[in-house]
Amino acid sequence: MSEDAPELTAELVVDGAVPSQPVISPDGCWVAYVVAAVGHRAERRMCALGLAAADGGSPPRKLTAGTTADFGPRWAPDSASVFFLSDRTGSAQLHRIWLGGGEAEVLTDWHGEIRDAWPLADGRLVALVATDEPTEDDKRRRAERDDAIVWGQQLRRGRLRVLDLATGELRTVDGLGGRHVVELAPRPEGSALAVISWASPEQDPGLVTSELHVVDPQTGTVHDLGRTGPRARSPVWWQAEGSWHLAYLARPGPFGGYAVYDVAVTAPAAVHRDLTEGMSACPAGLAQVADGPPLALFADGLDTAIGRLDPGLRRFRCLSARDGLVDSLTASRSGEVVAALATTSREPVNVHAGPPGGPLIRLSDTQPALRAISWGTQERLSYQAPDGLDLDGLLILPPGRSRADGPFPLITWVHGGPPARYADQFLLGPRSPGQWLATAGYAVFLPNPRGGVGHGRDFVAAVVRSAGGTVGGGDWSDIENGIDLLIAEGVADPGRLGIGGTSYGGFMAAWAIGQTGRFKAAMMDAGISDWGTLLATGEFGTMDAALSGSCGWEGTGPHPHDQVSPISYASKVRTPVLIVHGQDDTNVPVGQAIYFHRALRWFGVEHELVIYPREGHTFVERSHQLDLLWRTRAWFERWLRDGASDGRGSPA
Repeated sequence: MSEDAPELTAELVVDGAVPSQPVISPDGCWVAYVVAAVGHRAERRMCALGLAAADGGSPPRKLTAGTTADFGPRWAPDSASVFFLSDRTGSAQLHRIWLGGGEAEVLTDWHGEIRDAWPLADGRLVALVATDEPTEDDKRRRAERDDAIVWGQQLRRGRLRVLDLATGELRTVDGLGGRHVVELAPRPEGSALAVISWASPEQDPGLVTSELHVVDPQTGTVHDLGRTGPRARSPVWWQAEGSWHLAYLARPGPFGGYAVYDVAVTAPAAVHRDLTEGMSACPAGLAQVADGPPLALFADGLDTAIGRLDPGLRRFRCLSARDGLVDSLTASRSGEVVAALATTSREPVNVHAGPPGGPLIRLSDTQPALRAISWGTQERLSYQAPDGLDLDGLLILPPGRSRADGPFPLITWVHGGPPARYADQFLLGPRSPGQWLATAGYAVFLPNPRGGVGHGRDFVAAVVRSAGGTVGGGDWSDIENGIDLLIAEGVADPGRLGIGGTSYGGFMAAWAIGQTGRFKAAMMDAGISDWGTLLATGEFGTMDAALSGSCGWEGTGPHPHDQVSPISYASKVRTPVLIVHGQDDTNVPVGQAIYFHRALRWFGVEHELVIYPREGHTFVERSHQLDLLWRTRAWFERWLRDGASDGRGSPA
């Protein structure tokens, strides 16, 4: 490491700003986006709207001050103003700000929750997704604490509403019955809206009851296009031979990677065609192009590709490939300019723009201080599973070190999902601590086992098609085989191995230490210890049975999910474990952590349980993020080696 390079501190990690939600203007000249600190200090998160010239010809500037939560930017059809949601008046309301200057104007005073907004092509109307306003009876019951929860009625349904900009009238569009509206996409011409709805606002069963509709917001007429696959999202319009079509993302089954489906809007019978079957890459996003066929992002191994739909072949043609991760693709009206978030192994995420088939230039620079840090070398890995399946992953070595300096203490950090991946991206954050651990002297292994995206749909489904038909089988073998490879190559010290991860990665860490005693330390972050209780209390409910093999109500058992629950192997654990969890996590409820803690305590296993108040599945408070970073390093330092920094500027 260079003697002049500053030390990487936890404060530098969490106090940096990150961009999100980029949207390019219809004329392709400007990109609006959201900028927020990684961790927030106050009760609510502050975020600003940024604005950058798409050609990089002028430096980016703030559209809003960032003293409130400003988010969800959408361009007006004429590219002269930006609509956005902001809580500056209390609850989130729709606002508009003009590029020419001046203060943002408040457009709504709605006492329900506004979740999304889309200006329509005519420039006169804005379509909203908003819950009902509380009734007088609702207010009375709240005041009197008459708040018994009738299950299934505790969550408010999103409803389609239309705002008339001239009159300020906000009316509800009927016709969808009691269905919960989750996403909209306005047609480039006219006022028709594509709408994705669920039967219920609950994730289970909502995510598996998605339907696609076309709604006329003027008349309320609804044309139903039928049921979609699970987790449908990102509807986009396009034309073929003068007829309108809708493409969207959905999963073909309860578990697996996304596919792109297409349906002709005016056909007598709605036939949903799979446009990506057999592809070796995985669709990751769609972008509407008003004047042509849609664009799509594809997770392709450790990199990302941009493709355009060929209207004749009904297949996507690759336009460009980009190193690392590209996300949140958005296109101009012509499709000649796109904007997206992008990151590589050496560059943190920023807003980029350019032609879809050419290079993308960086527009934002939200964390310039990171350029002074000496980073660990990030290396691409390629190897095979015991059954011959081709795998990839990443290895980060300590700064200034090479393989020849090994063996190193090795920490394996498993991604969440499992349908996720490590791209060759910049990995620095409270829950993605690759570089944070590498700069403390560790080699860090970031595997992409079966079940992740980037290698086609069959690779995703392979996690439940391998031996046992559940998680904890082939995916665990994939990870362990990678560790064995790094030991054989002299990179990893077999006597100083650690493992950790978040969510599915936390499950895998807990699972691993019940299968082998080779790890000297482990960290279970928001991990699953018992699949049966997760199904009973987690927000995804029965959908998790696709990973674990059973629900528990099939009979007296033993059940398949018992065989892949880390709690079932707690008596075999000898590895010291750090368990961390958000107290308000609804995805993987905190009971998963407490259950594992009680089992380890029963068997006398060295461990520590840390619960963070107010945090959900994602940690957002600055003090908690700092604590998590310090605690992560300190735990591995305690068990893998002595005398290194915990990130506070002092020895651990």
